[in-house]
Amino acid sequence: MPRLVSLIVAASLAWGPALAAAPYADVRAEWNAPQAPFRIYGSTYYVGTHGLSAVLLADPAGLILIDGDLPESAPQIAAHIRALGFRVEDIRYILNSHAHFDHAGGIAQLQRLSGAQVVASASGAFAMEHGGVDPADPQAGVASSYPAVRDVRTIADGATLALGALRVTAHYTPGHTPGSTSWTWDACEHGRCEHVVYADSLTAVSADGYRFGDPQHPQRAEDFRRAIATVAALPCDILLTPHPSASNLRERLDARTRGQRPDPLIDANACRAYAATALKNFDARLQRERAPAQ
Repeated sequence: MPRLVSLIVAASLAWGPALAAAPYADVRAEWNAPQAPFRIYGSTYYVGTHGLSAVLLADPAGLILIDGDLPESAPQIAAHIRALGFRVEDIRYILNSHAHFDHAGGIAQLQRLSGAQVVASASGAFAMEHGGVDPADPQAGVASSYPAVRDVRTIADGATLALGALRVTAHYTPGHTPGSTSWTWDACEHGRCEHVVYADSLTAVSADGYRFGDPQHPQRAEDFRRAIATVAALPCDILLTPHPSASNLRERLDARTRGQRPDPLIDANACRAYAATALKNFDARLQRERAPAQ
């Protein structure tokens, strides 16, 4: 277990909190700390916890929620949606970035509260329907399980989900998990529209013994590099990530609250910078894997 923790910390140096050893009690409490909901841009809102993102997209035809955070986060997310003046029962779709307990754990309860259709990649759907248990996951046997999600609808890579005027596109970005998916849409206010990217985690975190650079499984490294390149190439004005710290959301929000202009949440280079950091960290991970055992 110490080696696992060291790998997690090394993968997260530039951004993103490190996972603690099971049962994750300390970090779960930190991730689930209270956070007031707020408008990101246009009809896109942050409804997650202090340390875990959940994003709400609103349209007269209904709501789309992205991610459900921890199982214990579901009541907080529901309360945030209501505090913004929306009805949980109006959620039509719940989307997922990746099927780990800290991003999909609350989805089953939110699905029950809303009656929404859950949507994910094929691999993500498999993992959620099995409570987060996926033998192909780099963190298999380490990440916590959670209540299984029923009747998950799969969405193809590059496919677009429509609800009223909302158009949300899925981009498969496997690596952190086999089913990792990034989501894009446009948000508009005062006649100006911005490209929003909810980019999935790009950290190479794993259980002991897992090798992203295993020559017997070359697709692991190939998929991860392709995922990083996909995120770098997305039209991107506003970057959001499952862990808000990974995209410095808190700092950017504080700057906006202080009245800094132009809007600190808008940065056309953010996705490229996020991907560049991920690539640097991934290359370092592969180099550590190739190093002789001490």
